[in-house]
Amino acid sequence: MLSPAALPTPLQVLTDPVLARAGIELRLKRDDLAHPTVPGNKWRKLAPNLARALADGHTRLLTFGGAYSTHVRAVAAAAQALGLSAVGVIRGEELAAAPRNWSLRAAEASGMELEFVSRSTYRGLVTGEHQGYGELLERWGRCLVLPEGGSNALAVRGAAQIPAEIPGLGERDVLCCPVGTGGTLAGIAAGLPVGARALGVAVLRGEGYLEREVMQLHKDSHGREFGNWRIHHGHHGGGYGKVPAEVEEFAVEFERRHRVAVERRYVAKTLLAVHDLAAAGELVPGTRVTVVVTGLPDPVSP
Repeated sequence: MLSPAALPTPLQVLTDPVLARAGIELRLKRDDLAHPTVPGNKWRKLAPNLARALADGHTRLLTFGGAYSTHVRAVAAAAQALGLSAVGVIRGEELAAAPRNWSLRAAEASGMELEFVSRSTYRGLVTGEHQGYGELLERWGRCLVLPEGGSNALAVRGAAQIPAEIPGLGERDVLCCPVGTGGTLAGIAAGLPVGARALGVAVLRGEGYLEREVMQLHKDSHGREFGNWRIHHGHHGGGYGKVPAEVEEFAVEFERRHRVAVERRYVAKTLLAVHDLAAAGELVPGTRVTVVVTGLPDPVSP
C-alpha cells in the first residue's frame, strides 16, 4: 500500500539579509517533505487522481513526461505501491536505445513500462490531437490517463489544500510556486483566502500559454476564473530543464546560508525570482512571501 503523506508539511521561517533589506519576509512551505517516493506537489496532484483510479477500478496508469520527469517517477512509484501497472510515454525517441539516466532507471525499477516517441509526436499525444493517440490507448488497453505534470481538475483541487495548511494568510501574503504545467499555481490561487495573492514563476518559455493553461484549469476544477494570481516569466533560465550559471550560483549560496537543499530546475529559479523582484521593488515592503518547495534535489547529477 501507498503510505500516507506527512501533512500538513512544515512552514519554515528564514531570515534572509537580501530580502530583509527590502522589507520582505520569507517562509518556505516544505512540501518537499510530504512523502518519500511521491514528494512535493506530485503528492498534492496525484493523490486525488489515484483515489479516482481505484474507485473506478483501473488497473493501469498512463502518463507523459521528459527524460528527467519527477511526475513520471512519482506515478511509477505510486502505481507500484498500489499494485497498479504504469506506462510512461517519454519525449525523445532517441532515448530508447541510449543508456537509461538515473530518472528513467528509477521509473523502470518501480515497474513502469516506457514508450519513447519523437518530440513532435509527443506534443500531439499530450494534447490528444495526434492521430496516434487512439492507437496508443488501444495498445495499452483500459487505463487512467494522467496528463503531463499531472495537472488536471482533480490535481487543482489537491493543490488547493496548500493554503489551508497555512494559518493567518491575509492581504500582505504572497504564495509563490514554480510553474511548469500550471496545476499547482491554479490550486494555490483557488485555495487562497480573500486578500492573499499567488505568484507563479515560469520555469519554461511559456508566456501567454501558461496563463491560458491556468485559466482553463480553474474553469475545469471550479467552474470560474480567479483574479488573485499572476505568472512571472523572467527567470526560466532559457527554457525547461536549463540551469544557467546564475541559478546554480544562487542555489549554492542559498544552501550555504540557510542549510536547505535546493532543487535546481524549479525551486532555485523561484527563489532567485523572489530575491530579484524584491531588489527591484516589485514586491512592496511588508510583503510576506511563502515559497512552496515543490520537490527534492536530484539524487545524482543528471
